[in-house]
Amino acid sequence: GVCGNAHRCGKCPGSRLGLSVLSDHFCCSFFSPLQGFLTEQLPKRRAFCWGSHGDFPLPAVVLQCTNGHLMCAGCFTHLLADARLRDETATCPNCRTVISRELCSRNLAVEKAVCELPTECQFCASELPRSQIERHEADLCEERLTRCHYSRIGCQWRGPYHELEVHTQVCSHPHKSGGEVMEALELIDQQMHKEQMLYNTIFELLSFEKITFNDLQFKPYRTDEFIHKLYYETSRFTAFGSQWVVKARVNDNQRDPTQSCERTLSYHLVLKSKASASMGIHYMVLKGPFGDLKVNPRLYQHEFTEAAMESPYQPLPLLDSAECNKLLAAKAFNFRLIMFHVTK
Repeated sequence: GVCGNAHRCGKCPGSRLGLSVLSDHFCCSFFSPLQGFLTEQLPKRRAFCWGSHGDFPLPAVVLQCTNGHLMCAGCFTHLLADARLRDETATCPNCRTVISRELCSRNLAVEKAVCELPTECQFCASELPRSQIERHEADLCEERLTRCHYSRIGCQWRGPYHELEVHTQVCSHPHKSGGEVMEALELIDQQMHKEQMLYNTIFELLSFEKITFNDLQFKPYRTDEFIHKLYYETSRFTAFGSQWVVKARVNDNQRDPTQSCERTLSYHLVLKSKASASMGIHYMVLKGPFGDLKVNPRLYQHEFTEAAMESPYQPLPLLDSAECNKLLAAKAFNFRLIMFHVTK
């Protein structure tokens, strides 16, 4: 195999980018000159991620170490997160060279090639370019799983899309009485009630006299224990005439979070000043203007007294485990903390 500058496979000196061609894995450093070749050969070959994924997931963001070994963004951040948790230097899983955000670069040619690689639809087994598979499975595939039009009133049917019309004609739920569909409607109402309660509480708190927000940054630290556990802490900040810090820990202080594929963060608010009187505080974490934290806002509260200077640890409601890995891979991350002082 040759790259776009006609160099043989290996470390390409012309482009200073790695070119790895294996027996059944094709990864190039320049895409355009090879587009015709790829069109013919794509059904036979596939790009390979040296991380845990194997094949690249979509959307394809492909990074490479200084020796040209490829990793998807998810595997890359997972490797950096594992290194941070172990207090080690992150290395390429194939050649063990040091990897970091500064040393690794994106391989745009492979990203483009990966989007054109064929993949099977999980429902109908048709082969389509990876760039088209998401829309096909969501909107076009006749075998895709779909719900009945009357699922909102309790119909539990799920089946292939091409059977939906036949099922709709024989579905019994449109003919049920109001009393019979009440149970399904009550479940929907309960979920909407929870969301409405959260919004109502926030709007009520926004009418309070004492409100403050601080744009903070979590920085990583290590405990003094035999196994140095990773935790995060902000600098001290002032709110309501007192000094505070926010601390966070990984996987609810699990002994070795690297043994778990699921990663979570939990945090608590700590009062550093002397509590002359009890303080009822509601607080929540948001993305803020200086970060890209993907979080589902959740409101917590705690009564701070001389005997209770720290709130309980509460989940930081991140979007998913991959988002947590992204934060762990970063040296620090920013967020906004809103606090409401409930005066009696």
